[in-house]
Amino acid sequence: MKPKSVSEGHNGLDGVKPAGKVFLVGAGPGNPDLLTLRAARLLLGASLVVHDGLVDPAILSMARPTARMISVAKSRSRHTMKQEEINALLVREALAGNDVVRLKGGDPFIFGRGGEEAQACRVAGVEVEVVPGISSALGAAAAAQIPLTHRDHASIVSFVAGQCKGLSEQDWSGLAGKGRTLVIFMGLATAAQITEKLIADGLAPDVPVAVIENATRSDMRVLRSSLAGLSNVVESERVQSPALIVIGHVTAENDNTIRALALEAIQ
Repeated sequence: MKPKSVSEGHNGLDGVKPAGKVFLVGAGPGNPDLLTLRAARLLLGASLVVHDGLVDPAILSMARPTARMISVAKSRSRHTMKQEEINALLVREALAGNDVVRLKGGDPFIFGRGGEEAQACRVAGVEVEVVPGISSALGAAAAAQIPLTHRDHASIVSFVAGQCKGLSEQDWSGLAGKGRTLVIFMGLATAAQITEKLIADGLAPDVPVAVIENATRSDMRVLRSSLAGLSNVVESERVQSPALIVIGHVTAENDNTIRALALEAIQ
């Protein structure tokens, strides 16, 4: 009788279950239709899924009913698991012989801490595969029909985290303005500080801004303002995560609308 091989997913000849593999999978901006084929196939066949809190429930429901689902949701005030604990979880499960689908919103390597998780796995001798996803910045802008680059308005795009260590000490001068688009992740809670920082760094208060909430989903909202009115819009409209802030002339529907919003915010 032919012996079963390790590559077939069974125990090795010494009876020890071989280590599993960690798949860092991008879930895209929200809509399940925007998953890559590779991501969908891995999710459909997964026995263990470790997922972020903002991954759309419709995507999570694609996993088979018998799959173990572990949420490692993060919020500004509470973390289900610290990042070090998430790293340890991935390594522990893989070394126990389990393949792990680590499902992350957007793309794993764009503000998804995928680099940290991949490094932890490599240090522990665990095999890692990264499955790219549509970044929430690209998906949100496309869904809102905001071209991040435009021959008449912007040839440079910058991505920044609006909620990070040392935000007040960072130099954002030159990231936004003429010919540039700035996309801010995780910026709702610090919208007022972001406005102050950008204006202090020389950006005009009337630069147009768009806030995109629940991008690509059925309840998506696109709220437009000027930079000066950004925090007022976030507060008055009770914008919730997931949401992105896009700053630049590519967001303007028309000049009259933006001028009116700017004057209203300044008065």
